[in-house]
Amino acid sequence: MKSGKLITLEGGEGAGKSTVLDALRDLLVARDIDVVVTREPGGTDIGEAIRGILLDPAMRNMCAETELLLMFASRAQLVREVIRPALQRGSWVLSDRFTDASFAYQGGGRGQPAARIAQLEQWAAVVKPDLTLLLDLPVAEGMRRAGDRGDADRIELEQAAFFERVRKAYRQRAIAESARFRLIDAGQPLGDVLAQVRECVARFIDDAGKPA
Repeated sequence: MKSGKLITLEGGEGAGKSTVLDALRDLLVARDIDVVVTREPGGTDIGEAIRGILLDPAMRNMCAETELLLMFASRAQLVREVIRPALQRGSWVLSDRFTDASFAYQGGGRGQPAARIAQLEQWAAVVKPDLTLLLDLPVAEGMRRAGDRGDADRIELEQAAFFERVRKAYRQRAIAESARFRLIDAGQPLGDVLAQVRECVARFIDDAGKPA
């Protein structure tokens, strides 16, 4: 069966994933590639309902285990309802976050064991990204940008030490899986960030043998 590609965007708060996602969608469309855009948590009716619980500031007493399981519940639905069918019909999928986010946030941030997350990844997520762009940004700058957006969600209300652990976990994964990851300096001017991202993805498209 014809198979598409899964490209994921990762990074801490305020890294600019939404802007990059829009630019990548335009790039793929311009290269005559059918593209599906989604996000985590969410992307389905069930996932969006779970997202509401996960990000609700009123849920500050949520334990780390509940957060982890809810993330994978949303992800399991997204994979089976959206991502896997799209890949099987040959479409490419752009996802704002995927399993690496759980290793960073629930693993690095919350202290959940990596082995436990890996088990859930194998069982619930099923698919792995073909390419992951990590938008890396110093925590202080990311928190400032996120604060400029308005009311903070439950995760954005965490302290700087939490986000430092998240960033460290992301960077460790980028080193451990360097063939899949591309590290992008999100502290650059936006035009430079987008140029670097487009170059990485254009090279990936060419390597995948898609139309020029």
